[in-house]
Amino acid sequence: MAKILVVDDERKMCVILKGMLEEKGHHVTAIEDSHKARQLIDRQEFDLVITDLKMVPVDGLELLGAVKKASPETEVVLMTAYASVQTAIAAMKQGAYDYIVKPFDLEEMALLVEKITEKRRLVMENQQLREDLSRRVAHEMVMGNNPKMHQVMSMVDKVAHSDVTVLIRGESGTGKELVAEAIHRRSPRSAGPLVVVNCAALTETLLESELFGHEKGAFTGAVKRKLGRFELAQGGTLFLDEVGDISPSLQAKLLRVLQEKELVRVGGTETISIDVRLIAATNRNLEGAIREGSFREDLYYRLSVFPITVPPLRERPEDIPVLVEHFLKARGRGLGDIDEKVLNQLTAYMWPGNVRELENVIERAVILAGRDRIGLAHLPFLAPAEASSLSARCELNLEQLERESILRALRQTDGNKTEAARLLGITRRALYSRMERLGLREAPSH
Repeated sequence: MAKILVVDDERKMCVILKGMLEEKGHHVTAIEDSHKARQLIDRQEFDLVITDLKMVPVDGLELLGAVKKASPETEVVLMTAYASVQTAIAAMKQGAYDYIVKPFDLEEMALLVEKITEKRRLVMENQQLREDLSRRVAHEMVMGNNPKMHQVMSMVDKVAHSDVTVLIRGESGTGKELVAEAIHRRSPRSAGPLVVVNCAALTETLLESELFGHEKGAFTGAVKRKLGRFELAQGGTLFLDEVGDISPSLQAKLLRVLQEKELVRVGGTETISIDVRLIAATNRNLEGAIREGSFREDLYYRLSVFPITVPPLRERPEDIPVLVEHFLKARGRGLGDIDEKVLNQLTAYMWPGNVRELENVIERAVILAGRDRIGLAHLPFLAPAEASSLSARCELNLEQLERESILRALRQTDGNKTEAARLLGITRRALYSRMERLGLREAPSH
């Protein structure tokens, strides 16, 4: 919940707003003396300041300036009489979030505060996400010597400064989300939020609500209005991961939003304009899905304005030693701590789980080795004979590799599908789907 400062020289307004906002779970300080409020702003930081416009000796505009100087991230809402609306609008140009005209309904204020706190929460989440991803980029998107990865980053640099839709393609674990992060960080929208939605992790109903939001009472369990991810990404970037898993009916709604640049919340009637840059990613063969009738061709062309394909790790084996070195350094070790035979086996392995799988393997090996040098014994999932057979790249097709990798992960985790999915760098739902497609019903015995 938010830390809120309410400033109004009418005691009744301070009492009413303080009571209402505290009932909503916020921590509220209410002050009638605008001069004292001005001093408090210099000493304390608030998430939100709600202030009357016409006050003495310090008016709302001066408080707005003080807030933005002391804490630019703090949002300010101005309360004003109808006659001062033009002044309030001018104040928004100076950094105010919004204004509300007196007299107003308390529910109107509550909804405005909810919108602001949700936006602030998302901004903080995405700031943490950007920091986490930036740290990961340092070692997960290591360029190495492979020209394909250099080409990927060249395309990122070219497309970042435009506002076109990007479709990132590649297998699970190749780092598609990191490419999306790199595009956002290099774009004019970098100061705005990067909102991430995993389309494969939600049911159709939940995904629709997550994307477009819903009104109170729209369906069972909708106890209050919820802003969708499109709204929360205003001024920034929306990243739809695993977009190929969206149902056909939801594909039609997504296409309409992309075409019209506006949406209506589930259960609502208000049309909401959106200003969002869309990046999508998939590991599916969308062309095949179009032929099968499970993916809309018009949506495909809308998403694939600027396609970028991230190569699988097996197509850039020369980068594996570089990646291994980075993963080891992140855990306080170095290439000198790993046996050359291990490095050779890692380079020969096909890596169906890609970079994510490689990092998991190194992390596990470091734990198993302790202070010892990492040897083949610390890679129990990759027996020498098995690794040797996998190194014969031309003799195996992708389906065989996928089957063997899933079986290996299930053996290693004693049949625990959640852990096996984590090890493979895919979702549990994706693992079940692939097992069904490959005819794998139960975990294999040792």
